[in-house]
This record gives sequence, structure tokens and C-alpha cells, in this order.
Amino acid sequence: MTTLPGWLRPANRLIRLLTRAGLPLGTIHVLTVPGRRSGTPRPTPVSPLTVDGHRYVVAGLPQSDWARNVRAAGRGELARGRRRQAVTLTEVTDPDLRRDVVRAFPREVPHGVPMFVKLGIVTAADPEQFAAAADRVAVFRLEPVRAS
Repeated sequence: MTTLPGWLRPANRLIRLLTRAGLPLGTIHVLTVPGRRSGTPRPTPVSPLTVDGHRYVVAGLPQSDWARNVRAAGRGELARGRRRQAVTLTEVTDPDLRRDVVRAFPREVPHGVPMFVKLGIVTAADPEQFAAAADRVAVFRLEPVRAS
């Protein structure tokens, strides 16, 4: 498993604080899902992207805690500032759809590209490099939960 840079956790805490205060930070939202063991809400910054009218999030490390928590819970809350939305999350298993979503990542989330480079997933913001890496990342489809 890839080791995360030491600055990442403090940076994520700062991003969560700034977004909670209502400061827009590009495409960044905070996704909160229940922990798979404790059930405790676990927030993490994510950048949803839209492909063919559907929203997705990409986990550069498919075995990261947040991705594993998403798989276990299948639900969460997506927040940006004070706006919150309950969502269901479903992992995308169709290889063609995964490639399309990951190919769109550098265009839709350009500020996220450096992290993928640092993790060694790609070497540049080339959509075809991202598409080729689709089998090494996790992609989750976001669906809003409709109030009944």
C-alpha cells in the first residue's frame, strides 16, 4: 500500500474546517460516511465530478480508509459549506464506465491531479494516462437520497 505524505492529514483537517466555514475551495466537498467498525462519522475531502449527467468521486487509493468505509456503508453525506445532501454511493465495476470517469478527472478536477502524480498513479495530467490507471483506483457513483 502506498504511504500517504505526512502533511495530508493536517491538510485534510484544514480543508474540512475551511469548507465548514463556507469558504469555497474549487470543487472540494466533504464526504462523511460512518466508520465501518465504529459507526463514527468519518469526514474526508473529495472532489465530485460529473460524467454524462451522473456524479462520481474517485479514490486514488482504493484501499484507503474512506473508500473501505464507503463500501461498507453505501451511504453518506456530501457537504459544501453549510449545504448538506444525503447520498448513496455505489462502486463502479463496469471497466468502460470507470475509464470514462477517470479519463474526465484531469479536466473536471485539475487541482486533484498533483495528488495522483505524487501517489505514482500517473505522471501527467493526460486524460489517457488517467484512463489507463482506471483499474488501479476506486470510483463511486453518488446518488442523492430523495426525501420521502
